[in-house]
Amino acid sequence: MGFINLLISLFPRAVMQGVPILYGATGEIMTEKAGNLNLGIPGIMYIGGISGVIGAFLYEHSVGAGNALNGFLAIFIPLICTVIGSLLAGLIYCFLTVTLRANQNVTGLALTTFGVGFGNFFGASLIKLTGSDVPSVALSRTSAFFSTKLPFAKSLGVFGKLFLSYGFLAYVAIIIAIICGFFLNRTRGGLHLRAVGENPATADAAGISVTKSKYLATCIGSVIAGLGGLYYVMDYANGVWSNGGFGDRGWLAIALVIFAIWRPNLGIFASIIFGGLYIVYLFIPGLSLKAQELFKMLPYVVTIAVLIVVSARKKKENQPPEALGLSYFREER
Repeated sequence: MGFINLLISLFPRAVMQGVPILYGATGEIMTEKAGNLNLGIPGIMYIGGISGVIGAFLYEHSVGAGNALNGFLAIFIPLICTVIGSLLAGLIYCFLTVTLRANQNVTGLALTTFGVGFGNFFGASLIKLTGSDVPSVALSRTSAFFSTKLPFAKSLGVFGKLFLSYGFLAYVAIIIAIICGFFLNRTRGGLHLRAVGENPATADAAGISVTKSKYLATCIGSVIAGLGGLYYVMDYANGVWSNGGFGDRGWLAIALVIFAIWRPNLGIFASIIFGGLYIVYLFIPGLSLKAQELFKMLPYVVTIAVLIVVSARKKKENQPPEALGLSYFREER
């Protein structure tokens, strides 16, 4: 009985922790399958989150405090702002790494630094506009639409609590991961994309546009990752934006790519494991602050273990794309 109570308490929180990580990991898998190593995912999630916050803030203030929000617009405006913001970030990365052939590692890290600074700047600006006494922006009215749960979840007991008690973006994350997995493994477009990631020169010789494939995969992946930032703010954080509130979830998303061995479908289950490992210290009584920080390292430790095992087994399907992180120079073909 104690185990059941622990599961009921831990599992939903692990899912909510894992959903933004799943968004980031799915977006990064799509990007890496095209041969681009985008270490800017944490920054893109930040940009996606603050873009949605700006859209929600402007809409709430245009409606006024005493008037009810339109449910469609309350969801659509932050959503489209997040898509635009993360798409622009993806285009910046593509222009630098694909068109100008800049170093992917340096570009990704610079994009993360830029994204965090971008979010903190506009977050602080919104806080000043509200005149809040606390360093945060609360958009609880908009958040209520994102975090609305299925009305019949409570009537289904434990099953409803474990699987049906989340906002719609949590289910969208799972659907996107399944679609991406199907696309990569079961469609001609997915085959072309994987060919670009493995050997862009051969793909180019076969008539596949390497530049187009990299741009599409990276931009779509960036939009998916940006949705993770929106979910974190509007659902997990109940509409409260605070600078630095994301923590290391963007880096956990990159680690999850390795843990899921570049498979979006496997990433669904891996994200729940990551989410559980990240908060398991909360369910262990008597831990000191130092011990809690050590427990937060568990996802990274497990990722390193998986990386060692995968590298030792040397199965082709479990390895990253061969051309990952390498710029393609058509002149050298």
